[in-house]
Amino acid sequence: MASMYAISLLFLSTTTTLTQIPPTLSSTLLQDLNNLHPPPDFNTTLTKNCHHNPSLKYCNSTPFNLPQIFKFTIVATHLCNDSNNPNCIESFPKIDLKNRPNLAPLYLSFTFFWIYCPLTILSIDLSNNSLNQNFPKEIFYCSQIQSLDLSHNFLHGDVPIKNFSLVPNLTFLNLSYNYFSESKISDTQFFKRFNSSSFLHSGLVPDNKKFRIRAVILLILFPISVIIMVVLLGWLCFFRPDLLPALFRRNHRFTPSILKMATGGFSKRNLVGRSGVVDIYRGELRDGSEARIEIFWESLSRKKRREFVEECRIMVKLEHKNLVKVMGWCDDRKLRAIVAEWVGEESVEMWLLRSNPPWKKRVKVLMGVMEGIRYLQEEWPEVGYDLKTSSVLLSEERDPLISRFRVDAQNSRSKKIFKYGIFVLEMVSNKRPRKEFERGEAGFLEWVRMNYPENVEKVIDERMKKKANTIEQASEAIDLGLKCTDLSAVPHPSFDQIYIMLSRIYRSCMISTSHVHKRLHKEGKEGHKRRDSRGNQRMKHLLLD
Repeated sequence: MASMYAISLLFLSTTTTLTQIPPTLSSTLLQDLNNLHPPPDFNTTLTKNCHHNPSLKYCNSTPFNLPQIFKFTIVATHLCNDSNNPNCIESFPKIDLKNRPNLAPLYLSFTFFWIYCPLTILSIDLSNNSLNQNFPKEIFYCSQIQSLDLSHNFLHGDVPIKNFSLVPNLTFLNLSYNYFSESKISDTQFFKRFNSSSFLHSGLVPDNKKFRIRAVILLILFPISVIIMVVLLGWLCFFRPDLLPALFRRNHRFTPSILKMATGGFSKRNLVGRSGVVDIYRGELRDGSEARIEIFWESLSRKKRREFVEECRIMVKLEHKNLVKVMGWCDDRKLRAIVAEWVGEESVEMWLLRSNPPWKKRVKVLMGVMEGIRYLQEEWPEVGYDLKTSSVLLSEERDPLISRFRVDAQNSRSKKIFKYGIFVLEMVSNKRPRKEFERGEAGFLEWVRMNYPENVEKVIDERMKKKANTIEQASEAIDLGLKCTDLSAVPHPSFDQIYIMLSRIYRSCMISTSHVHKRLHKEGKEGHKRRDSRGNQRMKHLLLD
């Protein structure tokens, strides 16, 4: 039966009339594909068919793929019958699977059938099958077809327009009611080939209504969106540049909005200090870093504001371990601010009052401040600074940090040296000239000179331990401070000379501290030896007894 069945289909492909009609198969298509096998003379039959009709598709492949060609004949028989052709023995003119959603995807999956598509097929109808896939390119193997209907499906993606050149006899095409991608302008020749009804609601031809909507979007909404974007970008640039990518930010520039956000709306909770027209806040910037924000509330003329900005441009360039790093500034008509790194609230003044630091740590602070001053003097001589003990801050490691600067060409070197001398004397005496003396710094200096050198211990902080070497070193520091504050002295000591004298005091302090440690260590060893000696003697007495 299989042999007769296969041969009949081969003749069907040649459109030759058969003298015998094979029996109707009751088994399903898939069962036939699994159970039926090519007859022994199948190869011979194929050869004869190709001799009579060389245009048959399978004639182009030698040697013959017998299993595949045999499966093709089985599928062709079932498909011909399922397509309701009147006489499948004599002819297979059409594939009609309209409204057959269970069969259409199955037959499309048999690629081997389409490769050997019978030449008699002139019409293919796969409409209304809910096919949800890309365009079925297998159809193009049937190059002789004249009619193709793929309407009322869910086909999507691009239509392979160039492949339609493979079906030159195609005169009827229906791709309506699908979801294909919109065609390009270069595809206009393809649309001229077929009637416009071939593409109704297919997605290929631009919909006039959609086109009008797009035109409205392009001509009206797009410019509006551009304007909104420009306004938003402008607002970010002027008010919240910290929200912009780093590439678009203005370096070191802060706005009132940024500072307001960083300080919680300038809340009292974040207010850590106030001096005249300056409020000092502790703030947190958007990147999580903490900042010391000094707000100046007084209004300035345009000229003064320009000078302020120029000063800030210089201050952000200062880089030294004993200087607070200035991060940027804010220049607004109603608000000016300097933003610096947060190093804590403790100033040298607070440290002296609360901690009663030993002399060695005080000398270390004096050295740190001097190193910061020397850097400024060598690299930025136009930059002035505030050396009040209330303005010099301490880091967590107790390193001194000069925190306030001012760019002023009139900042003479002698004035800077004078201020450092006052700072040295404050460190030794723990006195606050502006609060404890009626005449301020002048009264303070007069008090120091009155007690030095005869009553030098009265000048030294009474809470500090006054050992002989400490008094000697503190006396040298007082002498250094008085030389710095003596404006009538000729010549006035230079910063290099001050640094040398201070270094000598610092080394002397370190050496004396080292000697104390060695002596204590030695005494500890000797005490241990004495205790061991006394213990050995007691043991001897016990043994003798």
